[in-house]
Amino acid sequence: MIKVGIGQDSHRFVEGECSKKLVLGGVVIENCPGLEGNSDADVVLHAITNAISGISCVNILGSVADEMCLRQGITDSSAYLKAALDTLKGYKIIHVSISIEALKPKLATHIEKIRESISGLLEIDKNNVGITATTGEGLTEFGLGKGIFCTAIVTAQYINCDKSDY
Repeated sequence: MIKVGIGQDSHRFVEGECSKKLVLGGVVIENCPGLEGNSDADVVLHAITNAISGISCVNILGSVADEMCLRQGITDSSAYLKAALDTLKGYKIIHVSISIEALKPKLATHIEKIRESISGLLEIDKNNVGITATTGEGLTEFGLGKGIFCTAIVTAQYINCDKSDY
């Protein structure tokens, strides 16, 4: 059995002087402001986490992530992704497709590192992590450079033979 989930996330850039780093797909991107949010605001991992929630029907971003972030001090979005992966009950991620909309930073030189990071986090081959990036031609807030928007589509295959997980 195959399931597909779609997720999205967006955050504005932090305004003014801030030491917060920009993190995308678990990779720190230098020379660009960080994104607003209680966590590291990694829109790529948040979109993947939301897509996994679409498969498992267990929402992680919200009360679970708030508990982890605000009460436990966990701001690394890879921890939220791991929590989402733990809800899959016999399913394994086999492919992820990611589309990022942003005027800045220019992502072409970062895509391979982000693919490697995501493949490690999801425990899948890097060739099963597709990433595209667009500026959106300046038609949205993200294309105007005010933040970053990400959509992720995750495909998971049922690999556990225990029928009780269906």
